[in-house]
Amino acid sequence: QVQLVESGGGLVQAGGSLRLSCAASGSIFSGNVLGWYRQAPGKQREFVARITSGRSTYYADSVKGRFTISRDNAKNTFYLQMNSLRPDDTAVYYCNVQTVVAGYWGQGTQVTVSS
Repeated sequence: QVQLVESGGGLVQAGGSLRLSCAASGSIFSGNVLGWYRQAPGKQREFVARITSGRSTYYADSVKGRFTISRDNAKNTFYLQMNSLRPDDTAVYYCNVQTVVAGYWGQGTQVTVSS
């Protein structure tokens, strides 16, 4: 069974940086789309960023220019580098792997940005 484990969340001041990691238990990264989503209190889960197997990247407008998604297939790990963090980035961040037959989610990691 595939498991995704996120790490790297925490508390940071506005303007600071964090790097989230998502590690998979199996070799499911190759050929699949990897993504990050987030859910703030009282809000729906929203798209943050994704990277394709060809390493094309897509970002939500709210994070464009501040966040960078990357992948390391050899390590079965992908990342979200978050710079210039703002209080409205505060949320639980979830990683996602989308295969042709199923989508997998991590358990979530809390990111809190203080003003």
